[in-house]
Amino acid sequence: MSLSEGTAGQRRAYPFAASALWKGAKRWLYLFHRWTGIILCLFFVLWFLSGLVMLYVSFPSFRAQERLAMAPPIDWRQVHASPGRALARLGQRDFPAEMRLGMVGREPLYIFATPEGRRAVSARTGVELMSVDAPRAGAIASAMIDAPVVSIDPVDHDQWVITRSYKMMAPFWRVRLADAAATDLYVSQRTGEVVQNTTAHERFWNWLGAIPHWIYFEALRAFQGPWRQTVLWTSGIGMLGAIAGFWIGILRVRLKRRYRSGSVSPYGGWMKWHHIIGMVGGLFLISWVFSGWLSMSPWGGLRDQGHRDAASLYAGAQPDFPATDLSVLAKAATGVREVRFSWLGGDPVMTLWWGSGRARLLDGVTAQPRTLDRQRIFAMARHAMPDFALVAADRLDRPDRYWYSTGDPRDDSRPLPVWRLEFSDPARTWLHIDPATGALLGQTGAGGRSYRWLFNALHSMDFPWLLTWPPLRHILVWLLSGAGLLISVSGIVIGWRRLVRR
Repeated sequence: MSLSEGTAGQRRAYPFAASALWKGAKRWLYLFHRWTGIILCLFFVLWFLSGLVMLYVSFPSFRAQERLAMAPPIDWRQVHASPGRALARLGQRDFPAEMRLGMVGREPLYIFATPEGRRAVSARTGVELMSVDAPRAGAIASAMIDAPVVSIDPVDHDQWVITRSYKMMAPFWRVRLADAAATDLYVSQRTGEVVQNTTAHERFWNWLGAIPHWIYFEALRAFQGPWRQTVLWTSGIGMLGAIAGFWIGILRVRLKRRYRSGSVSPYGGWMKWHHIIGMVGGLFLISWVFSGWLSMSPWGGLRDQGHRDAASLYAGAQPDFPATDLSVLAKAATGVREVRFSWLGGDPVMTLWWGSGRARLLDGVTAQPRTLDRQRIFAMARHAMPDFALVAADRLDRPDRYWYSTGDPRDDSRPLPVWRLEFSDPARTWLHIDPATGALLGQTGAGGRSYRWLFNALHSMDFPWLLTWPPLRHILVWLLSGAGLLISVSGIVIGWRRLVRR
């Protein structure tokens, strides 16, 4: 055989080898899509339906805004222990992550967040609370809701207090009240503070919403690692199956040279519905599952790294709190629901909070009103980000693409106005600072800003132009979820028929 004949034979063999390889790849592509669909389409249906429920009923929480709205004004006649005395009672080496004064039941208490957990000191006696019994928990809950107690049960964790943040506050008393909403309040057995509340309405709808959506069942969610892996693998495999299905859809669709039936799809019945709607809504389904998968931070996700000490540098906190003139404080804080004690740029300060959410900053020693000009705020921010320059400063008076609220009453709102300060570090870190109180409200880098688009926008559809018109956002979510449901339901029917035939 001549050299030219051998070369020609190799040329003829290459197309056949490539064709065989492509046929084998397509076969595995079809098999992967088929069996991931059979296994996971039911999850997709549950995720889409539960997501629609979550659009209207979110998971229960008890945020600062709600705590303020429900708290009575501080009874200053009972406040005899100064903040410095209460803090000294704890014997802490560092200033606590949180220190506030408010009414717990009918007694003013200082509440502290320490590395060992939550602790409380009576503002009346200056003595630390070591435990709260059931009768006192019932009295605290009844005073907050103004309803008689139905039952009091000890709880270490249950469906509504299952995350790691609650483990630092456990155990609890779960107090059921005889109000119209059938409210359950969770009272800490350590401090007496209410840390969670749920109503019958929330409990019912969350079993159809957040619990199946997040695979948040208590038996699994109690174990952080296994729960996270379950969500990662189910959503991750589902995402790959959806990508495979969309690829198959592209391979099978004919827009110009149509099939003998005149259709762009070779299928009929449920298969045709699955194909056509998959082509229309497939990209949404893929992006939606991808964003849910991303929320579990695979391989570290898009978490901002570095500058974790920015908050402590900004505060410049000392381990103690100076002597405060309680008589002056009581006059300045008439009708106040809560006082928060902190440090700003090495200075002790107190922030007064009323039930409406209005706040005022006071000097930590004199209890006189204090204002922070922009130069002081910028100086504290520069101290929080050493070695990097402040390259931009914007005062936001209205929401924008990154500082906004979805309108969910259970979420902490992002106050306005706010300073946004940008630094020259590699992550282009932003610090958001409240100009009224000087509080550092947030720290965001390039990773956090990317996460805003790759998770929040893709998963919740909280694009700025949709937040301006909430009904339009809801309509779009319903339409896209409907497309996802049709894709998933048709996949279940097709998969069931396949299994029955086998």
